[in-house]
Amino acid sequence: MDAKHPGQVLAHTTILLLILILLFPVLWMVSTSFKQSSEIFSPGLGLLPAKPVLRNYIIAWKKYQLPTWFLNSLATATGITLGQLITSTLAAYGFTRFTFPGRHTCFVAVLGAMIVPFQVTMIPNYILVANWGLLNTWWAVILPNLHSAFGVFLLRQYFLGLPQELFDAANLDGAGIWQTFLRVVVPLSRAPIAALGVYLFLNAWNAYFWPLLVLSEPAAQTLPIGLRSFLDAELGIEWGQLMAAATLASLPALAAFFTAQKQIISSFVMTGMKG
Repeated sequence: MDAKHPGQVLAHTTILLLILILLFPVLWMVSTSFKQSSEIFSPGLGLLPAKPVLRNYIIAWKKYQLPTWFLNSLATATGITLGQLITSTLAAYGFTRFTFPGRHTCFVAVLGAMIVPFQVTMIPNYILVANWGLLNTWWAVILPNLHSAFGVFLLRQYFLGLPQELFDAANLDGAGIWQTFLRVVVPLSRAPIAALGVYLFLNAWNAYFWPLLVLSEPAAQTLPIGLRSFLDAELGIEWGQLMAAATLASLPALAAFFTAQKQIISSFVMTGMKG
């Protein structure tokens, strides 16, 4: 077997070091979640706990409202993801397949929404949600976030690459607009839709500022907001319990990524082939 070129060895070593640097905070979080309080601030790196314990997980789960926060985060993140996927696919399909006056202007307006700061729409959205009596409910988080300009842009670019012959064949078979969309476009776009779904879910799962504004009651809060409770402890920050809760909070995001891993990789490969 031929020896690797020195440049390749250097590149692979650099990548490995960068991966270790990026993973170190995650490893420290997981390790700390299994440590006793006396061991967390002991001298030395001590990445591996001397005597792993589950005490931090048990206390964090029973002492705080983690199950409720998990349910709230899962419900709001799922609702936002599904809503944004539906609106993004429909809008992207409309911009791709239909010709109507002002189509280009409308698409430019959608792209312009990507650069509008959250602070611009924060107050109007809050007033609407408050007037509708939706504060401290899932709908207060979901309804203002049922659109994604990035999702429209991403899927439109993919739909533009679909062969025209597919749509011509669907027309010859007598398929209507909805049948073509559901039986041709969506099945062929499962990879980019799955990749977009994971991206949208992660954004919704980690959302902090908007849920902080509309969810003031502890029972209605999501995980990112609920984790603040570990920092407000009167006896000081319980780092072991905080890291245990943070580790549990990261599991759904990891599960979403690994579930759609093949589709995400396929999406990147197909995009590269088109380029």
